[in-house]
Amino acid sequence: MMQGMSFALIHSRALNGLDTQPVTVEVHLANGLPSFTLVGLADTEVKESRERVRAALAQSGFAFPHNKRITVNLAPADLPKESGRFDLPIALGILAAAGQFDAAAAQTFEFAGELSLAGELRPVRGALALALAARRAEGRRTLVLPDSSAMEAACVAGLDIRAAGSLLQVVRSLQSGDTAVPLPIAQALPHAAARHVQDLRDVKGQAGAKRALEIAAAGAHSLLFIGPPGTGKSMLALRLAGLLPSMSEDEALASAALQGLGVEGFDAGSFGQRPFRAPHHSASAVALVGGGSPPRPGEISLAHGGVLFLDELPEFPRAALEALREPLESGHITISRAARQAAFPARFQLAAAMNPCPCGYLGAFAATGKHCRCTPDAVARYHAKLSGPLLDRIDMQVEVPAIKPQQLLAEADGEPSEVVAKRVAAARQRQLQRQEVPNADIEAGQIDVLCALDEGTARFAQGAAQRLGWSSRSLHRALKLARTVADLAGAEAITTAHVAEALQYRRALLGTDR
Repeated sequence: MMQGMSFALIHSRALNGLDTQPVTVEVHLANGLPSFTLVGLADTEVKESRERVRAALAQSGFAFPHNKRITVNLAPADLPKESGRFDLPIALGILAAAGQFDAAAAQTFEFAGELSLAGELRPVRGALALALAARRAEGRRTLVLPDSSAMEAACVAGLDIRAAGSLLQVVRSLQSGDTAVPLPIAQALPHAAARHVQDLRDVKGQAGAKRALEIAAAGAHSLLFIGPPGTGKSMLALRLAGLLPSMSEDEALASAALQGLGVEGFDAGSFGQRPFRAPHHSASAVALVGGGSPPRPGEISLAHGGVLFLDELPEFPRAALEALREPLESGHITISRAARQAAFPARFQLAAAMNPCPCGYLGAFAATGKHCRCTPDAVARYHAKLSGPLLDRIDMQVEVPAIKPQQLLAEADGEPSEVVAKRVAAARQRQLQRQEVPNADIEAGQIDVLCALDEGTARFAQGAAQRLGWSSRSLHRALKLARTVADLAGAEAITTAHVAEALQYRRALLGTDR
């Protein structure tokens, strides 16, 4: 739309977490003292666009209206705007308001792109999130992005996405008549071959821990391995992602969109592969759950749809561990700051590992010949680093015992990951057909129906929960585990044997028996 030759309106989008909101870039040219004013709750990066736009227009061969009073409004005014993504729409608005092309030609497009001083387009953060929001919007418009960002956004099917390398190329595509040179349709980045999966066969022995890993993969359950150093805890956790079923298209797009918001950016080679995140134990609460200004996703969101591995769990800062409690329960995290709020999905599968005591050798003398040097008080303090509410939210707590060297060398190779993954996929498919979500995500109100027990099994489960002093949450998680054990066995009903196995995985931390 254009009124006279002094007003133009261009469409764009602002990024707010994983969500994007429509932004209208309004440009007005008026007579008066020459100036360039930018309004609409723009942060410093956006305000700096005035100098980038001025130089880019000049270097691209366009006349900048130096003798005009230029006012640019980014509406709505109460929505925070950040980054250089508005450079391109601002430049186009100035050219349209100055009459250098018809603004009506731009109304079927949305634009985003940072300009170099030479008029080239630079990539923008969150291109995939922009594309997902544009696809959901009513009155869907064509999305115009810098070349590399357009290839990232082209992973989203059902949306017209055009790639541009410079401001001049975009303006030429908006010219009227035969002078227009349409922008090329963006081609999605080629996906790399599937990454090498570390095989479960590499882990010698530890049949019980491998069984627990299979159950965790089948039902998307969180898992804590407890054992002395060198028993294979990390090896087992590293192989969890290779047992998980393939991602659906929606899961892959959500994971890729979150990657695009992170510091590392979108990696086309990992598209469609379940993420595996393993932050160091010195990571802060903000690094884990996200934060900053503008808010960015943390490790728990970057692991959405995949595995978050926390090795040396008690060594993480207490605040960081306690911050995991809400997303473990709800599957999302909301980051609130004074000026804005952002929500990110965080449906990750937690795999954690820890030693039984500070020195690591509690209860391992028979296999290792090493005595535990920790006092009972030191062991108690070490265990106390993990709060009861956090442990209550971890579905499985599994001991990984030390094995004598001669016994380890005599162990036969176990099943490869490929064989176990087929059983996991079959069990997961049963769950999706029955309740559309993995067993770990069954709502409390559905447990009585989906995890129904006969009278004898119910008495057994209730008696065990009472003796162990479990909370209602612990009992519910044990029933979900039993449902997964039954699914792996292909059983419709949960039996006492299934519940008995599930109870073994809800054990407390190792005691102080030396």
